[in-house]
Amino acid sequence: MVGIVIRELNVPNNQRPTVILLAAGAGTRMKSETPKVLHEICGRSLVGHVINAAQQLEPANLVAVVRHQREKVASHIATIAPEAIIADQDDIPGTGRAVWCGMQVLPEDLTGPVLVTAADTPLLDGDTLQALLEAHGDNAVTILTTYVPDPTGYGRIVRDDKGIISSIVEHKDALPEQLLIDEINSSIYVFDAELLRATLGGLDTDNAQGEMYLTDVVEAAYRQGSPIGSYTADRMIVEGVNDQVQLANLRQILNRRTLVAAMRSGVTVEDPDSTWVDVQVTFEPDSRILPGSYLTGTTSIATGAQVGPHVRLHNVRVEKDSRVAFADLSDASTTASANETKDEQK
Repeated sequence: MVGIVIRELNVPNNQRPTVILLAAGAGTRMKSETPKVLHEICGRSLVGHVINAAQQLEPANLVAVVRHQREKVASHIATIAPEAIIADQDDIPGTGRAVWCGMQVLPEDLTGPVLVTAADTPLLDGDTLQALLEAHGDNAVTILTTYVPDPTGYGRIVRDDKGIISSIVEHKDALPEQLLIDEINSSIYVFDAELLRATLGGLDTDNAQGEMYLTDVVEAAYRQGSPIGSYTADRMIVEGVNDQVQLANLRQILNRRTLVAAMRSGVTVEDPDSTWVDVQVTFEPDSRILPGSYLTGTTSIATGAQVGPHVRLHNVRVEKDSRVAFADLSDASTTASANETKDEQK
């Protein structure tokens, strides 16, 4: 079956990270009654994709900071990650305050790395988070950065003459020369827990947006002479969702990546542009997917099976050498006889 292979994490068991997931934003640009982080692509919510990536680190603690439509978001997170601790952001705005609220539900004597990430980056994967954590080493702060052709609107990574990150400057606060920087902040970091706790309490809202910036922790660490590092990732891995257009673009990218993985494992996909699959769908080698196939939920396609054209299969097990065409099936399994199904719930 096609699956994700994750590198073994080169971090001692007693240094497993704490993960703080920021899921409090309103997402007003989505123009939807559904909270932004609950919008789905390829069978998972946005926050579900990020939680899946974080869980591959086997974190010591997983904290989700919520606020907008709190009950809906908290309930969904509890369903997909029962181990998650829910923290509520208060009325003080900003990512710095959100992380402060997240730290309040953790032990006061917490040590080790704290990984902070946004909840709207569905292409983020466990492999990238593992690489970031390994790059952290003995740093006080390690920042996941990327380069973009147009950095408008993003926080800029400012480095000193030795190449060390000295600050992260938000677009609205940037000087003209800083606006030319094309290395940007992904809003994904690893902090030393003790430094983070000591610094968060001193943050203020003296900036263009009137918010507590988490990025001010970076500048504070630099002034103290604490070691700061970075890890650079492909920009699409850390691309966030702010509106329906970005949601559709990332859905298309993730769908294509899922199909490419299937094809490289020996699956024939005749027309990837008209084939849509959820990330939980599994394939065996020498299966064939014809145009117009929509495969969702826990659907599985066995060796020798042919699916399509024009099918929608949800939670369907397509057995070896089966043929399914022009069908709309749910919660079923097929036999080798053409289009014969049986309802497994009976």
